Amino acid sequence: MAVIHKTTLTPTKVELLTSWLPTRPWYRGSGAPELERTGGFRLDDPAGEVGIEFMVVTDRSTPEPTAYLAPLTYRGAPLAGAEDALIGTTEHGVLGKRWVYDGCHDPVLTTELLALIGGTAPAVAQSVTDTPDHEVTRSHTGEPLPSAPHTPAPVDDADGTGLPAPHDTVLRVHRVLRPVPGTEMPGCPEGAVGHVATGWPGPDGTRLRAVFMELRAA
Repeated sequence: MAVIHKTTLTPTKVELLTSWLPTRPWYRGSGAPELERTGGFRLDDPAGEVGIEFMVVTDRSTPEPTAYLAPLTYRGAPLAGAEDALIGTTEHGVLGKRWVYDGCHDPVLTTELLALIGGTAPAVAQSVTDTPDHEVTRSHTGEPLPSAPHTPAPVDDADGTGLPAPHDTVLRVHRVLRPVPGTEMPGCPEGAVGHVATGWPGPDGTRLRAVFMELRAA
C-alpha cells in the first residue's frame, strides 16, 4: 500500500480546491468557499507512481453546509494531455513538487476506481499507511470489468461527472454528496449495476453517508 507521509504541503490541498471549486459547473456557492477537509479514502496505484485520493470537503460559506467529492491524483511530473485538468502544483515536504489533477481525467484513477467497483482493488485509509478502509462499500453485477487502463473522456455537468465505462456503461461520479437518512450505508441505487458508498463526519458530530459513484447502463 502507498506510504502516507506526515509532512507539509504548500499550498495545501484545501487551498488549491478553494480556488478551483468555484470554476466547476457543480459548485453550489455564489462566492469563495470556506472549505474544511472532512473525509475520504484512497486507492493504491499498483505501479506506486501516482497518489489517488477521494477527498470530501465541506463548504461552510452557505447557510446549509455542502459536501463536495474531489477525486484527486498526485504526480511527480505533468500528465501529458491533461493541462485542463490540472488543479495546481504544490511543494511536498518529502517528495518535492507535485502536480495535482482532477482525478476523473487521470487514467490511473479511473482504472483503479473501476477495479474497486469490480471488487479487485481495496479502498485504503485516507491518512494511515497500510490500513484498509472497511467503511467503504461497493457492488457490481454483470460482466467482469477489465483491468486494462481506462482512458475515458469525462463529461462535467451541474450534477457531477460522467465517464464512459466498459460494457456500454457510464460511471457517474457525484461531486455534490447527498446524505441518505438513517444509520445504514446506502446500497446500490435502483437501476445501477455498481456503486461505491462511504461516510464522513457531519457538522453536528453525526456520521453522514452517501453514494459516491454509481455505474449505470449508457
